[in-house]
Amino acid sequence: MTRLSAVLWERPRRTAILALAIAAGMVFIGVLTLALPAGSPAAMLLLDHHANPPPGYPFVYPFTVQNLTHLILFIGLGEVFCRWRSAVHEHAMLDEGLLPQAYEVVLQSHDLPAIRARVADRHDGEQGFLPGLVDLCILQFQASRSVDQTVSVLNSSLELMAHRVDLRYSLLRYLVWLIPTVGFIGTVIGIALALAMIDPTAETQPLGEIARALGVSFYTTLVALVESAILVLLLHLVQAREELAVNQAGHYTLVNLINRLYAGR
Repeated sequence: MTRLSAVLWERPRRTAILALAIAAGMVFIGVLTLALPAGSPAAMLLLDHHANPPPGYPFVYPFTVQNLTHLILFIGLGEVFCRWRSAVHEHAMLDEGLLPQAYEVVLQSHDLPAIRARVADRHDGEQGFLPGLVDLCILQFQASRSVDQTVSVLNSSLELMAHRVDLRYSLLRYLVWLIPTVGFIGTVIGIALALAMIDPTAETQPLGEIARALGVSFYTTLVALVESAILVLLLHLVQAREELAVNQAGHYTLVNLINRLYAGR
């Protein structure tokens, strides 16, 4: 496995993935620039790439609003990829048989150290929902010898994990908000440019230039809204998968650990 493949398909390193996402966004913009002739309708819509920019136009290609939204989209896609890989990692742990699942198994105190040793190095503060729950529940049971207190710790831990998962999507929610905001800023700039072309003292107005400026201004909002909609959809799909991993880890621990605990001496 190459170094790049390891970065992508093992537990993802967030900074590396986001750096690759920015590079991918730049490549995407470059490919579109080469494929779409400057001044064509597609180039105007997707890139704001003019053959002859209107007088006083504030953007010099490739530094346009559309290209900025493309880069933000790819950063968001990189973050979605990180969260998706984390969800896949968590779901895979459910299939590793960390706990005995045979119907007749009852866990006594002398069985727990071996199970805890199996999961102790499989979790940290961010990753490993199932090993973390198993480790914490075993510690609580060994300290209290109470199944009720162990269940209480399990419930509290699940609430904290669900909250932690929700916090991981703060950057994505900001990017989802930022993309249409940048698009609206481009629209405002385009409208301001069109208004600046109007000369109240002139007998004739450059209607063609004004119409073109207005068209470009609305293109920025259109592209931004489409990209934001794509990112919102992916956000909800991936977050639902990661939250499902938390729920399944809790159910797995309850069924295969807590319900099998024997508190007798």
